[in-house]
Amino acid sequence: MERAASAQKTNSSLSDNLYDRIVVAVDYLKGIGFERKPDAALIFGSGLGAMSAGMKVEIEVPYVEIPGFVSTTLDFHQGRLLYGKIAGRYVVAMDGRFHIYEGYSMQQVTFPVRVMRMLGANNLVISNISGGLNPEFSNGDIILIVDHINLMGDNPLIGSNDERLGLRFPDMMEPYSRDLIALAEKHAMKMNYRLARGVYAAMSGPCFETRAEYRMLRTLGADMIGMSSVPEVIVAVHGGMRVLGMSLISDECFPECLEPIDIEVLLERARNGAGIISKIISGVFSDKDFPVGE
Repeated sequence: MERAASAQKTNSSLSDNLYDRIVVAVDYLKGIGFERKPDAALIFGSGLGAMSAGMKVEIEVPYVEIPGFVSTTLDFHQGRLLYGKIAGRYVVAMDGRFHIYEGYSMQQVTFPVRVMRMLGANNLVISNISGGLNPEFSNGDIILIVDHINLMGDNPLIGSNDERLGLRFPDMMEPYSRDLIALAEKHAMKMNYRLARGVYAAMSGPCFETRAEYRMLRTLGADMIGMSSVPEVIVAVHGGMRVLGMSLISDECFPECLEPIDIEVLLERARNGAGIISKIISGVFSDKDFPVGE
């Protein structure tokens, strides 16, 4: 309670300068033990919190205690920042994320990525659940995200740009690292698991899409549809991070054979797939070719 009160007091006294707010959050985290530079940052998506089981957690702190962080409003997002090891590498992980449909701004949604980057993480591993638009995908499949389409109607980089955080006009030619994708495929094959590749389209939510929207998205070239991830990836690329993205197909969005969506069923599929994603990530982190430098 004392830490939460201190964080709230700090929040109220912060200036509007994004860089300064990131520094305050980083100083706070280092002060409670986030001292060693992490090799990677992770974001556990909806229902994928079980991925934390593959992590040797040394410190956990609720979001509400971290200056500048908001709180998750969803029961299936734990709302805590974790610090520890996966496959012998130090990592910092978000157990639950924020969404714009919760009423948060793009800057609030992506603030934790800025903080994890300033802590020293050069790699970001992002996970989510999504609706499958590609008829070759089935419920429970894990798909490597190789590109995305931002249909959220907003961008976290709109506004003044601080060159200390990244370039004014970042290149999005390759938002997802080919090297990390190759490592993920390599270790999935060792598990006898075939990872398909796909393009992820992000909508604002929170309602699911209509039949006509699913048809439009498929025509645009999307293989999966979701309500997250793209803002965080944009900010990660802006900050110079390498990104690996994996999406678990939680429901099949084929316009002519849609069924009512049961959130609990979607989350159960996510929980079942979390272990596989966790093993792939452990393999990637343990690989001698995993990049740790800038």
